[in-house]
Amino acid sequence: MKILITGSVGFIGFHLSKTLLEQGEEGVGVDCFTNYYDPQMKEERNKILTSYDAYSFHKISIADYEVFHKIVREEKPDAIVHLAAQAGVRYSLTNPWAYAEANYLGTLNVFECAKAENISKVLYASSSSVYGDNKKLPFSESDRTDHPVSLYAASKKANEVLAYAYHSLYGINSVGLRFFTVYGTYGRPDLALFKFTKSILKGDTIDVYNNGDMKRSFTYIDDIISGILTLLSKEVKGTDIYNLGGADSISLNDFVSLIEDNLDIKAKINYLPMQLGDVKEAVADITKAQKELDFEPKTSIKDGVPIFIDWFLKEKDWLMSLEDGK
Repeated sequence: MKILITGSVGFIGFHLSKTLLEQGEEGVGVDCFTNYYDPQMKEERNKILTSYDAYSFHKISIADYEVFHKIVREEKPDAIVHLAAQAGVRYSLTNPWAYAEANYLGTLNVFECAKAENISKVLYASSSSVYGDNKKLPFSESDRTDHPVSLYAASKKANEVLAYAYHSLYGINSVGLRFFTVYGTYGRPDLALFKFTKSILKGDTIDVYNNGDMKRSFTYIDDIISGILTLLSKEVKGTDIYNLGGADSISLNDFVSLIEDNLDIKAKINYLPMQLGDVKEAVADITKAQKELDFEPKTSIKDGVPIFIDWFLKEKDWLMSLEDGK
């Protein structure tokens, strides 16, 4: 298969592209190298991907429909995996325009290109954030998602609504993937595991919101990729949604303790109240993915964090030099 991956040198996009290339598939990567976090991370990821002969890369913004459509038309992919997005709940409070352009307009252009070029399968990234401050736990795909508490969440909910409309109007088959707190090697520098590890090694203070009384379904990157690969191999009809969440749900305080144990360094912690737009708990019900995709997370948080930290320490020189994310 030839797969076009938007956001191909983002965190999830990189791992998906690399896995597909290792399996002998052809990959077409699209990314615009935004400066939301240090572009050196994307450069390092892309260096690895461009070493594969079956990978072609286009540095463009999917918000530019004419340019993006030209690439889709020329490459003729069998499927699109749409992972490009402006990430981050907190940054959406200060720069909502970036989310309108990347997340809404970008996704609109993906579906327009799929329509124009008769691409029968689109997989796209949604987020656990769409559940908002849902009081029912764990979060299930059948729960209401019309009360987002961040602009980022609202943009991801809009993606799901677009997907439904394009199927209703034009018969485009799609699957939305609600990711839950993904972590792993080559992860984003703005994510908690990366930020905490770097700050603890530097001896800096880490900010812990809601006094650490928060709970997340941490999901190791390999488990996310496994779920996406299953969907790429399956026939997709209609429009559907799946939670992809991890094997463990733990508190933020326990998460910090796990990092401290693996670094053998005690963290300096600045406890803060809940951040605007954040939620106390985001725990995944993965029953549907287990039943329909045979999705079974294999990497526990107690195994995944040491893998990340071992990688971080080996690559410490350049990772410590990265600028902090926004």
